[in-house]
Amino acid sequence: MSEKNREGKRTARERLAVEREKQKSAERRRRTLIVGASVVCVLGLAAVVGVLAANAGKDKGGDKAGPVVAPSGAQGKDALALPVGKEKAKSKLIVWEDFRCPACRGFENAYRSTIHKLTDAGKLKAEYHLATIIDGNMGGSGSRKAANAAACAQDVGKFPAYHDVLYENQPPETDDAYADNAKLIELAGKVDGLVTPAFRTCVEDGTHDSWVDKSSQAFQKSGFTGTPTVLLNGTNIYQDQALTPAKLKQMVEKADKR
Repeated sequence: MSEKNREGKRTARERLAVEREKQKSAERRRRTLIVGASVVCVLGLAAVVGVLAANAGKDKGGDKAGPVVAPSGAQGKDALALPVGKEKAKSKLIVWEDFRCPACRGFENAYRSTIHKLTDAGKLKAEYHLATIIDGNMGGSGSRKAANAAACAQDVGKFPAYHDVLYENQPPETDDAYADNAKLIELAGKVDGLVTPAFRTCVEDGTHDSWVDKSSQAFQKSGFTGTPTVLLNGTNIYQDQALTPAKLKQMVEKADKR
C-alpha cells in the first residue's frame, strides 16, 4: 500500500474519531440538562419570567381569562393561600409548588405523611401557594389547569385529598398531560364525592384560572428561585440539606410545647 493511501486512511480514521467524540459530548450535555431539570424546578432567567408574564391571563388556546375568582376559604394576602389544618396551630408551613414540578413531587413523597399527621394533630397549619413555572419553562398549560382544578376541589373542601392525588399521579415533566381537563376530572374520581356537575363545570370553564395567574405572578415577585419553596414559621427550611421528616416533626413539636 502506498504511503499516500495509508495517510488517507489514517486521516479518515481521525475524522471519524473526532466525530464520535463530538457525538459523545453532545449526549453527555443532553443527559446533564435532563438531570439538572429534574433536580429542582427553577424559575431561571428573566426571559422565562417574561414568558410567564406574557402568558398570564391566557389558556392554552390563547383566550383571555375571566375575573379573579378566589376559591372558597382561601386566605392571606389577595386570598392566594389554600389552608390545611387548624387555625390555632402554633406552627405554619408555607409551601410554594407546581403540580408539574418533579422536585415538588419528591418533597410530597418524602414529607406528605409527616405533614398530614402534624396538621391532623392540630400542631401545624399548612398554606399552599400554586405556581406555573413548568408551563413557562417547558411550554403547555398543565400547571395552570391542574392548579385551577385543585382550586375547584378547594371550593368543596376536597383540596388536601385531590392535592395528593395529583402528585401521586404526576406525569413526566415533559408530558403536559394535566393540560387535559378530562384527565384532571378522571383523577378527581379517586377522591370520594369530588366529581359533581359543579366541579366539572369549574374545571372545564377554568373558573379559577385568573386566580392561578395571580398566584403565579406573586411567586415571580417573591424573590424565591424555584419550587418547592418551603417555609416553616418564616424560615426557608427545604434548602437545609440536613432536613428530614423526623427533623420537621421535631421542630414543629418543639414549637407546640412553648
